[in-house]
Amino acid sequence: MSTRAHPLWRPSSGCGPDCLPRPGQSPAVPVSRQVGRAVALLGLLGLGIGLVVVLPVLPSRERQAATRGWARATARACGVRLDVRGRLPRRRALLAANHVSWWDILAVLAAAPARLVAKQEVGRWPLVGLLARAVGTIFVDRARPRELPGVVHRVTAALRAGRSVAVFPEGTTWCGGRDDCRPRPGFRPAMFQAAIDAGAPVVPLRIAYRCGATGTPTTAPAFVGDETLWRSVRRVLAARDLRVTVEIGAPLHPGRAADRRALARVAESAVHLVPSVAAAPSPDRAASGPGPLSRRPRPAEPPGPELSLAA
Repeated sequence: MSTRAHPLWRPSSGCGPDCLPRPGQSPAVPVSRQVGRAVALLGLLGLGIGLVVVLPVLPSRERQAATRGWARATARACGVRLDVRGRLPRRRALLAANHVSWWDILAVLAAAPARLVAKQEVGRWPLVGLLARAVGTIFVDRARPRELPGVVHRVTAALRAGRSVAVFPEGTTWCGGRDDCRPRPGFRPAMFQAAIDAGAPVVPLRIAYRCGATGTPTTAPAFVGDETLWRSVRRVLAARDLRVTVEIGAPLHPGRAADRRALARVAESAVHLVPSVAAAPSPDRAASGPGPLSRRPRPAEPPGPELSLAA
C-alpha cells in the first residue's frame, strides 16, 4: 500500500518568491558584520553539540535553563532581538504557535523551553537535528499519516509527565504577511486531542518578525516555497535591527468532553484574529460571543484572563 499522504494531511500555503523581500529591499548590515554573525552562529552550533551530550543527564529545571540560554545566545549571535510578552502557566501546557520560519524553533526555545513536535526532516538538519533530538523533539513523518495516532499518544504522555510541548498546528510555514497566504485548512486538530486527554491547558503563541528601526513587519526570516535553508539563514544574518516577538496568549482550558476541532479553531483565532492575544475580551463579551466559551478563575496560575472550552 502506498504511504503517500492524503492532500489534506499535507497543508500548503499560498506563499512563493513574491512573499520574500527582494535584494536591496530590506536594510542590511555591512558584509563584515554578516561574516562575524556567521562565525558566531557556527560557534553556537558547536556549543550545541556539547549540549547534546549534557542535556540528557541534567535535571529538568537545569535542562530548560541551558536550552533557553543557548537559544537566546544564538539569537544574539544572529543579531536578532527577542521580545517575550506575557507569562506562561507554571505547570505543563500545549503551546500552539504560528509557523513562519525555522527561526520559530529558536524563538520558542528561548521564550518557553519545551519539547517540540517537528517534521522528521528537521532531525536530519546538520547540528540542529542533533540538538533537536537532545531536547526530546517528537518527530512527525508527514508521508505516513497512519503514524499520527502514535505521535499524539507520545505528546499526551509528555503532558501527563509534566512536560510542556510546543506544536506548529499549521503544518507548514508561510510568510506571516498576506492573509491569503495563510495555510489551509488552518490549525490541524490532531495534537489538540493530546491536551484534552492529558487535561492540560493550551497556550496560544504568536510569533512575529519586525524591523526594529521602523517596527514594520518583515518577511525576511520566512522559510517558504522552494528556497534553501542556507538562503533563509543568509537573509537573517544580513538583516538590520531584526526583532522577533513571542506573544503568549491567555490559556485555554479544555473540558474532558471538549471537541479537538473546536479547540483548534479557538486557538487559531487567538493566534491570528485577535489584535493582541495577551488582551482577551471582557467576561461579558466572552459569555455572549459565539461558541461554548466561558470564564473561570484558576488561582494557582498567574493572574490574567483565561478561557475555558467545553464540549
